[in-house]
Amino acid sequence: MKYTDKIIYMEGVITDVQDGAVEIDFKGRLGHIKVPLRMLISDYPLKVGQEVGLRMSFLEVLGPEVNEHYLSNIKRQKKNKEVEQ
Repeated sequence: MKYTDKIIYMEGVITDVQDGAVEIDFKGRLGHIKVPLRMLISDYPLKVGQEVGLRMSFLEVLGPEVNEHYLSNIKRQKKNKEVEQ
């Protein structure tokens, strides 16, 4: 990575709790993220509306090349979703 790490504290609200994942909307219209349950630390049962906090850094594109393996998987998943609908 070319830049030094700048860790930023962010807060959000849980918007959905599924069997294996939690969806979170960041406060301040900073976006939305879906994470596996194993990445969430909690002493409480998870509920929609609970607030969460996290430390996050900026994402950096590592190069101009496209990873063809991941691209083919993404295209296949999109095609499967279209067929299901």
